[in-house]
Amino acid sequence: MIRRLETGPRMSQAVIHGGTVYLAGQVADDTSADVTGQTRQILAAIDRLLAAAGTDKTRILSANVYLSDIGTFGQMNAAWDAWVAAGHTPARATVEAKLVTPAYKVEIQVIAALPG
Repeated sequence: MIRRLETGPRMSQAVIHGGTVYLAGQVADDTSADVTGQTRQILAAIDRLLAAAGTDKTRILSANVYLSDIGTFGQMNAAWDAWVAAGHTPARATVEAKLVTPAYKVEIQVIAALPG
């Protein structure tokens, strides 16, 4: 069975299948925020979507972080390190990428396991 959350005409924000939750890339709602602020917004959205799917950040398997400027890596990590659950750090990749609009400074995509 496949379950989709917050489905729109182009994509779903989360897809659940076989004990795994796949989140779409998350971006900030308030693009006036700096990299740390945008990252905090994104991580809050990830928490919300994972909760809606029946899981949480301690069950994240992998994360892909896209930065519009790799020079902001430390700023993104300041928010990430304050958020990530100690002892439950996922596999992660971080790359510089041209995002859909220059207003987006960060995009994060995660895959998580469901309990049980």
